[in-house]
Amino acid sequence: MKENHLNIVSFDVPFPPNYGGAVDVFYKIKSLHKLGVKIHLHCFEYGRGKQKELNKYCQSVKYYKRDKNKAKLLSKLPFVVITRKNDNLLKNLNKNDYPILIEGLHNCWILDELKPSKRFIAVRTHNVEHDYYQGLAKVEKSLFKKQFFLSEAKKLKSFEKVLKKADLLLSISPNDTDYFNSKYKNSKYLPAFHSGEEIIAKTGKGKFALYHGNLGVGENNEASLYLINVFSKLEFPLVLAGSDPSKELAKKVAQHPNVSLKENISFTEMESLVVDAHINILPTFQPTGIKLKLLSALYRGRFCIVNKHMVQNTGLEAACYEANTPAKFRKTITSLMLQEFKMEDLEARKTVLLDKFDNGKNAEKLVELVFKREKNVI
Repeated sequence: MKENHLNIVSFDVPFPPNYGGAVDVFYKIKSLHKLGVKIHLHCFEYGRGKQKELNKYCQSVKYYKRDKNKAKLLSKLPFVVITRKNDNLLKNLNKNDYPILIEGLHNCWILDELKPSKRFIAVRTHNVEHDYYQGLAKVEKSLFKKQFFLSEAKKLKSFEKVLKKADLLLSISPNDTDYFNSKYKNSKYLPAFHSGEEIIAKTGKGKFALYHGNLGVGENNEASLYLINVFSKLEFPLVLAGSDPSKELAKKVAQHPNVSLKENISFTEMESLVVDAHINILPTFQPTGIKLKLLSALYRGRFCIVNKHMVQNTGLEAACYEANTPAKFRKTITSLMLQEFKMEDLEARKTVLLDKFDNGKNAEKLVELVFKREKNVI
């Protein structure tokens, strides 16, 4: 039987899987490896270092430097794209004729270099990127960063047209699938890969509510400040956990005795917090893609409260409690504080999660889409 080889081009080193994009890439690699796919990983290293863990799942791993020279801000191409244009990557991809999976719009300059050709190239779209950057601009306090995000959004919207050259788009959410199909007609929904290899949520009660994420990102900072306001009128403890919290957030936390901050903790500590919390509380004000931390919370944690932007059209609505105002959040928190997370809650959740978000099934779907179609490329 012929072996299936696949080039995966990642925007970053996907280990440790401690933020959304890295989570999807790493657990996709792991799941494909289990199916016997020989993965040739190409990734950009700009601070995360070379990771031996990736060698367990990949036939080969090559690292490339991201050139973040400020002069590249003047390019017509988005900064996230131009800083990843790399001749060595192109040379290495041309050393074989295996299909290519590009992770994100960031490396889609490859499509301009390799298409039109018989080479099968799929793109995993992690977001509608210009919408994502518009959202970052809305919550950004720094004038320089706000202007950068707005400029990047405009460039990304223009650059996105390159996706029509891809043989296949693999969109991460139903909403994104509809968007890309309306524009390019070549998108399939492939649910997010995630760290929940099995559902390990505990029954019983926890003692605190948890919000987790990269706190240095504007939208997560905004969500954290919103939750401090919610909990300012409650006695139940709130833990905010994640990397690089702003000074504004740390100052606000210090003013509320029932709110605490766990900053720059390890991946293992973060997972333990998700498991031990009574409520994982996850509002977002940016309705793009799917938030991987929601899947982590549902596989590992007890009750989960979200707002509509976090859960709408994800297929996960039935596994969450929804609140869209501070008053509704408080009411839902107060109600759940008195309840135990029971076996029937756990069973209901399994029904929702195992239907669409099983990594093994989705890896099989990916193999079917890429290798079956790749053999039919004319």
